[in-house]
Amino acid sequence: MKTSTTQNVFRVILGLLMIMAGIGHLTFQREEFQAQVPRWLPTSDAFMDFAVVASGVVEILLGLAMVLLVKYKVKVGIVLAIFYVLIFPGNISQYTNGIDAFGLDTDLKRLIRLFFQPVLILWALWSTGALKYLINKQK
Repeated sequence: MKTSTTQNVFRVILGLLMIMAGIGHLTFQREEFQAQVPRWLPTSDAFMDFAVVASGVVEILLGLAMVLLVKYKVKVGIVLAIFYVLIFPGNISQYTNGIDAFGLDTDLKRLIRLFFQPVLILWALWSTGALKYLINKQK
């Protein structure tokens, strides 16, 4: 799937943001990311830390794939969009449980954050050409 220069730039930016977020999971933002582990999962410190580290590794790998695996960008975009859907319950949990993290210290800020997840999903699909691929596949 051919993509424009603008799409390619946004794909690389999203990939780099994913790498940075993944590094944050593993290092300086580890405790902040624990706030997004859904509270319906085990809440032991060991499990929550495992969930944060595992998702951080996945984010780094997806970020690297977004930047480097140009030949597979459509598939990577779809996988990244699915990843964003899978981690969305963590954002919902942060909102419904009123958990402060990442400067989201009010219910309004946490609610507004929920509306950014669809933006990330569309960004992943659009910047990789996956959105056009999926639309054309439906025809």
